[in-house]
Amino acid sequence: MLSVMTGLTLKLMQFGPIGWTELLIIIVIALLLFGPRRLPELARSMGEAINEFRKASSGASASKEEKKEEVRRSSSEIRELALSLGIDVTGKTDEELMEEIKALAKRKESGSDSPPSP
Repeated sequence: MLSVMTGLTLKLMQFGPIGWTELLIIIVIALLLFGPRRLPELARSMGEAINEFRKASSGASASKEEKKEEVRRSSSEIRELALSLGIDVTGKTDEELMEEIKALAKRKESGSDSPPSP
């Protein structure tokens, strides 16, 4: 008897896809609660909310990709600038290259073009 009750409880706890009978019951209950005039407005607002959610979630992933691309572009521009200024870029991070570019710019502003002594 206990195993039959356990099996019945497990069957009731399982959630599967909603069938047409369950959907019909939900629609009838919604009609009774909200009335036939209010139901289309609710459905429309629910559809708009779902569309906004989809736009926002796809926009978030698109903006992440745009930021990654911007970082890649920025990194390549820093490396191109360093190469054009005669700075060796091998094995250096973007931050290190920026520091060298700034140091070179300060040296040129002060009028001494000679490289710093180690």
